Amino acid sequence: MEYYDIVVIGSGPSGQKAAIQGAKFGQRVVVIEQDIRVGGACVHYGTIPSKTLRESAQSLVSFKQRCAEFFHLQMREDLQIANLMSRLHRVVQEHERYMGEQLQRNGVTQWHGRARFVSAHEIDVLAPDGSHRQVTGEVMVIATGSRPRTPPEVPVDHEHILDSDSMLSLIYLPASLTVLGSGVIACEYASLFAALGVQVTVIDRHERPLGFLDAELTQRFVRSFEARGGRFLGQQRVMNVAWDGLSTVVTTLATGATIRSEKLLCAMGRAANVEGLHIAAAGLTCTPSGLLEVDEYCRTAVPHIYAVGDIIGPPALASCAMEQGRRAMRHALGLDVGHSPELIPMGIYTIPEMASVGLNEAEARQRYGGVLVGRARFDELARGQIAGITDGLLKLVADAQGQRLLGVQIIGEGATELIHVGQMGLLAHCDVDTFVEHIFNFPTLAEGYRVAALHIAQQRPLGVEHNDLCQTLTAAIHS
Repeated sequence: MEYYDIVVIGSGPSGQKAAIQGAKFGQRVVVIEQDIRVGGACVHYGTIPSKTLRESAQSLVSFKQRCAEFFHLQMREDLQIANLMSRLHRVVQEHERYMGEQLQRNGVTQWHGRARFVSAHEIDVLAPDGSHRQVTGEVMVIATGSRPRTPPEVPVDHEHILDSDSMLSLIYLPASLTVLGSGVIACEYASLFAALGVQVTVIDRHERPLGFLDAELTQRFVRSFEARGGRFLGQQRVMNVAWDGLSTVVTTLATGATIRSEKLLCAMGRAANVEGLHIAAAGLTCTPSGLLEVDEYCRTAVPHIYAVGDIIGPPALASCAMEQGRRAMRHALGLDVGHSPELIPMGIYTIPEMASVGLNEAEARQRYGGVLVGRARFDELARGQIAGITDGLLKLVADAQGQRLLGVQIIGEGATELIHVGQMGLLAHCDVDTFVEHIFNFPTLAEGYRVAALHIAQQRPLGVEHNDLCQTLTAAIHS
């Protein structure tokens, strides 16, 4: 039996950050990873690969928008997915190397094997060669991530009917693709393949995709998706999915309608990786939804066992998972964890991108009753026209007096970068006039913050004072 101060199961974003945080404070840390490579699904099957492919698709879209007058661009009919992901191997390899070296640099021990609890303090690790080794620790961190969830009516075979892990194993671009689900993964892949010229149909039981986002953003997203030939079928229930044995996947809806496509992607959520961990031996049980329940410090019902990342549920963001790993370890070591992060930005890497921080319009109205909304359309910004980024909107939500900033929502290329300006504004409790009084580079998309703030200033009710600069600029921009 080997002893470590901290035992971390899983080397994805949350597990890696927890391990490094512990090691930086002099703890003996071991990370157990069942994959031969560090990084988890985020690096090898999810975030990094899909975003690399997205960059290729977005480059194509941008080139068409900017250079259609000078070049005739037509993709090869035999184009292979691998050609679009020529940088993928290097990107993944570099990120994996960086994460591995960071663990080594901080003195974290790495074990390759499958972990299962023997007791609350003991773990058995099955190595690839069939041998076993045991480890005991004072603090345990479960960071085993998640896997695609597939309902029984969708027989995923990873060839014709795929999940998000096997989607990138496609050799050729299909002529048509059906996507089940309208969450983050579903919409990212749907818009990506539509941009590459694939005929894409999205089917979901909800009225609109990405229901947690501002409705105005998702409406614009659907319009953009349909403008590229895509279809969104909302409020539909899938009864059956089957490959016809020749060339077509047939999806049957509750209405009796059938959708036929060359390939199908099932992206109907993810399931926490708890099977095989034998958590009952540690005194833990899952919630009815299959997750591990934790407190604000990511501590489970067993005080020395923490759980972080996808295994504890939403928001299931890599950035949030890393923060959870850091907070959990600092709490375990009796260190100050700081304030709970209230303003976590949401970035959706669709085409076009979407991002949000703070309250959206519906949430703000529900909480405060009345709000003022300022909008800046990318096609009205000089940089939007110059760069061919006209399909976009920056939206500020303020209180009914038009002074206190409550939230920021953005759709358009660059949204996931632009959102951080709004995040810093909210964290610093900046009022709306802050975005009017300070200078933005011209021409930039960030200038949209000023335009949207001026739009709010124009709507302020009588009796609400404007500063002189705001009055002057509002008058000038609308003259």
